Amino acid sequence: MADSFFQQFKKFLLETNAIALAIAVVIGGAISKLVSTIVSAFFMPILGVVLPGGEWRAWKITLSGANAIGVGEIIGALIDFVIISFIVFFLASKIFKVEVKK
Repeated sequence: MADSFFQQFKKFLLETNAIALAIAVVIGGAISKLVSTIVSAFFMPILGVVLPGGEWRAWKITLSGANAIGVGEIIGALIDFVIISFIVFFLASKIFKVEVKK
C-alpha cells in the first residue's frame, strides 16, 4: 500500500531538514529585530552625541533642483551594517564558541 500524502509530506519535512530551516528563519527574524533594536536604542544615540549636529542622517548633496543624494542615509546604513555585523559576530562566536585563527 502506498504512503498517504501526509506521510510522504512528513517524510519530506524530516529528511530535507525543512523544519530546521523554518525554525532557523523564525529565530533569525527574531534576532534581527533584537539586534536592530539594540543598534537604534543604544548605539545610535551615542553616535548622535559624538557626531556634530543631531540630524546627520538628513545630510544631502543637491545635484539639481529636487534631485539629491542622501549621503547621511548612506553613511547611516553603513554604520548600522557595521554595528549589526559586529553584534551578530559577537553573539555567534559566544553561542558557537568560534575562535578566529590568525
